[in-house]
Amino acid sequence: MPTVLIKNGYRFFFYVNDHSPGHIHIEKGDGTAKFSLNPVELLKSRGFKANEIAEMRKLVLENVELFTAKWDEYFNHS
Repeated sequence: MPTVLIKNGYRFFFYVNDHSPGHIHIEKGDGTAKFSLNPVELLKSRGFKANEIAEMRKLVLENVELFTAKWDEYFNHS
Protein backbone atom coordinates (compact mmCIF):
# COMPACT_ATOMS: atom_id res chain seq x y z
CA MET A 1 0.00 0.00 0.00
CA PRO A 2 2.04 2.97 -1.21
CA THR A 3 1.45 5.93 1.11
CA VAL A 4 1.36 9.19 -0.82
CA LEU A 5 0.75 11.68 2.00
CA ILE A 6 0.09 11.85 5.73
CA LYS A 7 -1.64 15.05 6.80
CA ASN A 8 -3.65 15.92 9.93
CA GLY A 9 -3.54 12.26 10.94
CA TYR A 10 -5.05 11.07 7.63
CA ARG A 11 -3.07 8.59 5.54
CA PHE A 12 -3.63 8.92 1.79
CA PHE A 13 -2.64 5.81 -0.16
CA PHE A 14 -3.19 3.43 -3.08
CA TYR A 15 -3.49 -0.34 -3.03
CA VAL A 16 -0.81 -2.07 -5.13
CA ASN A 17 -3.47 -3.78 -7.25
CA ASP A 18 -5.76 -0.74 -7.59
CA HIS A 19 -7.81 -0.12 -10.71
CA SER A 20 -8.78 2.84 -12.87
CA PRO A 21 -10.16 5.44 -12.77
CA GLY A 22 -7.74 7.25 -10.47
CA HIS A 23 -8.75 7.49 -6.83
CA ILE A 24 -7.21 7.82 -3.37
CA HIS A 25 -7.91 5.81 -0.22
CA ILE A 26 -7.82 7.49 3.18
CA GLU A 27 -7.48 6.03 6.67
CA LYS A 28 -7.53 7.57 10.12
CA GLY A 29 -8.16 5.50 13.22
CA ASP A 30 -10.91 3.02 12.37
CA GLY A 31 -12.29 5.19 9.55
CA THR A 32 -11.80 4.60 5.84
CA ALA A 33 -12.79 6.60 2.79
CA LYS A 34 -12.24 6.65 -0.95
CA PHE A 35 -12.31 9.73 -3.21
CA SER A 36 -12.17 9.86 -7.00
CA LEU A 37 -9.53 12.24 -8.38
CA ASN A 38 -11.29 13.55 -11.48
CA PRO A 39 -13.72 14.90 -10.49
CA VAL A 40 -12.91 14.98 -6.78
CA GLU A 41 -15.85 13.33 -5.07
CA LEU A 42 -16.48 10.96 -2.21
CA LEU A 43 -17.02 7.40 -3.43
CA LYS A 44 -17.43 5.70 -0.05
CA SER A 45 -16.82 6.30 3.62
CA ARG A 46 -17.05 4.34 6.85
CA GLY A 47 -16.47 5.64 10.35
CA PHE A 48 -16.07 9.35 9.61
CA LYS A 49 -18.24 12.27 10.69
CA ALA A 50 -19.44 14.90 8.21
CA ASN A 51 -16.82 17.44 9.35
CA GLU A 52 -14.04 14.87 8.82
CA ILE A 53 -15.31 14.09 5.32
CA ALA A 54 -15.31 17.82 4.56
CA GLU A 55 -11.72 18.10 5.83
CA MET A 56 -10.63 15.11 3.74
CA ARG A 57 -12.30 16.54 0.64
CA LYS A 58 -10.45 19.83 1.18
CA LEU A 59 -7.14 17.95 1.55
CA VAL A 60 -7.81 15.92 -1.60
CA LEU A 61 -8.59 19.12 -3.54
CA GLU A 62 -5.41 20.77 -2.23
CA ASN A 63 -3.31 17.74 -3.25
CA VAL A 64 -5.14 16.42 -6.33
CA GLU A 65 -2.21 17.21 -8.64
CA LEU A 66 0.19 15.27 -6.38
CA PHE A 67 -2.22 12.33 -6.10
CA THR A 68 -2.82 12.26 -9.85
CA ALA A 69 0.91 12.42 -10.63
CA LYS A 70 1.65 9.64 -8.14
CA TRP A 71 -1.21 7.52 -9.52
CA ASP A 72 0.15 7.92 -13.05
CA GLU A 73 3.72 7.23 -11.90
CA TYR A 74 2.80 4.13 -9.87
CA PHE A 75 0.37 2.59 -12.33
CA ASN A 76 2.28 3.69 -15.49
CA HIS A 77 -0.65 5.62 -16.89
CA SER A 78 1.34 8.74 -17.77
